[in-house]
Amino acid sequence: MSSITTIETPGLLSTVSHSALIIGIDPGVHGAVAIIKAATRELVDVINLPVLADGAKGRNVINAPLLASLIYKIHADRAFCEFVGPRPTDGSVAGFGFGRSRRIIVGVLAACGVLVVMVAPPVWKRLHGIAAGTENKDSARSVAIARWPQHADLFARKSDIDRAEAALIGVAGLTREAR
Repeated sequence: MSSITTIETPGLLSTVSHSALIIGIDPGVHGAVAIIKAATRELVDVINLPVLADGAKGRNVINAPLLASLIYKIHADRAFCEFVGPRPTDGSVAGFGFGRSRRIIVGVLAACGVLVVMVAPPVWKRLHGIAAGTENKDSARSVAIARWPQHADLFARKSDIDRAEAALIGVAGLTREAR
């Protein structure tokens, strides 16, 4: 059996070795999954997390079956996910929703046989020179565009902050792993 596969994602198409890929994840309903070549840290693609409206109020939640389908197509052996929790300013509903997103992501990755390594926000931000604080959130887009100018269109909109963060989380995970 060949170790080469074509990743069929909504964005870029690429042919890479199965074990050569890692995933970076920025969790949350506006989050994203970044696919990165482990050896070169080259960005393959960034995909928004699949969400659907759920419940009586129609709040967006990550759709586990769609996420699992995406993860299976990538064939990564490990994922680096931002280690997040509720903030003191979050209400109980927001905190619960954020926790639900994290549980879905970790559960899907485990079911797909993908090792999950959590990366704290201060760790990955420090590695990329991004200051802490929500006022500096857009800095991730600037860093991602500078790192992967050939993929600048993936981070073009202000709403692409989470895509940039997912990619940078993946690279930070690889950097920490190499130490």
